[in-house]
Amino acid sequence: MNINELDTPVVVIDLDKVEANIKKLQVYLDKYGIANRPHIKTHKIPEIARMQLKAGAKGITCQKLGEAEVMADAGIDDILITYNIMGNAKLQRLTQLASRIKLRVTADSEFTVRGLSDACSAAGVETGVMVEFESGTQRCGVQTPAEAAALARLIVALPGLRFDGLMTYPTTEKTGPFVKETRTLLAADNISIPRVSGGGTPRMWEAHTWKEATEHRAGTYVYGDRRTVAYGAMTYEEVAMRVITTVVSRPTPDRGILDGGSKTFSSDLSGLEGHGYMLEYPDATIYAQSEEHGHVDFSRCRNQPQIGERVTVIPNHTCVVSNLFNQVVGVRGNTVELIWPVSARGAVQ
Repeated sequence: MNINELDTPVVVIDLDKVEANIKKLQVYLDKYGIANRPHIKTHKIPEIARMQLKAGAKGITCQKLGEAEVMADAGIDDILITYNIMGNAKLQRLTQLASRIKLRVTADSEFTVRGLSDACSAAGVETGVMVEFESGTQRCGVQTPAEAAALARLIVALPGLRFDGLMTYPTTEKTGPFVKETRTLLAADNISIPRVSGGGTPRMWEAHTWKEATEHRAGTYVYGDRRTVAYGAMTYEEVAMRVITTVVSRPTPDRGILDGGSKTFSSDLSGLEGHGYMLEYPDATIYAQSEEHGHVDFSRCRNQPQIGERVTVIPNHTCVVSNLFNQVVGVRGNTVELIWPVSARGAVQ
């Protein structure tokens, strides 16, 4: 099938670019001896996760238990879940998962750690736990090295758990000093830090400068998006995800309407002007969205599209687009090669 025969709106993935993106980051991290543990929340597709592992990744990262269960069912057996997991229902699922794969989770409170211990010890399984610390972006994570050390000591002391190191997101200049101080505090108890897991796509090419980090978690790099280009981490030529849409209306000389809106691109602006970058009309602005319509200002474009014309949009944030579609279409050039179900779509529990 030719790409122009696909019904719109449709997400197309350039397979050559995906393969190149996977290889490029893997080669870079291998060069500096940094373990690669890609985050699958960007693609949510087991086949792509297997491509990343085949290229040299040491395991994968998931954000939610549901994602991890999908990946485990697909045969992937080394998974880090970077989330505070709590509640009886989730803890029961976690112990079932820990009984069949090598599993790590993160925690940033005594409440979470004790819940993990109670569940794992009762089920007779062991789960690795990494202490999450904040690197200055006001996300989850303990605030001080003293808190990190105290939580590490608790993990070591409780049954059913294994202290597997420290984790943060994103890696920043604050990461190194935090880890060094925590290491000094734990040395008095003869507790070592097995690994330090950092992450992020925007500054992935700086991973070798974060001397304390031994593992890197990037997700968006596999597809790329408009935001990643804006950060300077990728170019538009490297972006593998495109959304093909159709101009369904031209109500005024300067306005056009696409057949993709917030249910296609999401409402994530990511600090950018407009809801995507249109390859055929780079000066156009998708200035507003309703659920099924994208509202485009073409006034700055020398040439403008006609009704029925297909246009190609690079979304602001690829991860949320993946979660809006049941499937993506893999292409090489203009030829459709495969269709991948987005198997972990909607796995938010």
